[in-house]
Amino acid sequence: MLAGHRAYISCLFCDLRGFTAFAETAAPEALLDVLRAYHDVLGQLITEYRGTLEHFAGDGVMVFFNDPLQVEDHELQAIRLALAAQERFAELAQVWRKRGIQLGLGIGIEAGYATLGRIGFEGRYDYGALGPVTNLASRLSTSAEAGQILVGQRVFGAVEQAVDAAPSGELELRGFGRPITAYEIRGLRTTG
Repeated sequence: MLAGHRAYISCLFCDLRGFTAFAETAAPEALLDVLRAYHDVLGQLITEYRGTLEHFAGDGVMVFFNDPLQVEDHELQAIRLALAAQERFAELAQVWRKRGIQLGLGIGIEAGYATLGRIGFEGRYDYGALGPVTNLASRLSTSAEAGQILVGQRVFGAVEQAVDAAPSGELELRGFGRPITAYEIRGLRTTG
């Protein structure tokens, strides 16, 4: 498995809106405090929703689902994590606003095939995912506004009956030769 294999996964990217501007003027200790609180919230949720942390780089985080352990309804699990992250992040952001820190969270999710396995070098290996699905999730995250969760067509098709969503139109995303249809997830539908 570590040598590399192909799997159908859901990939979630998220990063902070306003972080670059904040980083330009904030003390390094304040930056570290914000990142620690943000990563702590995400770390708890990744474990709770059975995701696999691929990496975090500053305020950017990549998580995938359905590998190395299979996750039933992994597209929906990714959305559940995203909704919980937005909710928990809103609580953090409210505290930060009192200190003059204006940050928001943008999230992108897509499903598709990826090659997964060990990447890195002697002394530092990680378990990673590569493929168009990771690039698309990253670009959707970049396009998402603060508080927004954008998903691609494959995720939407898998969860359409379970979520409250609205079309976001066709997005011109860097690295993709054609516009990508995206949907904004607003919540889960209640069954009744």
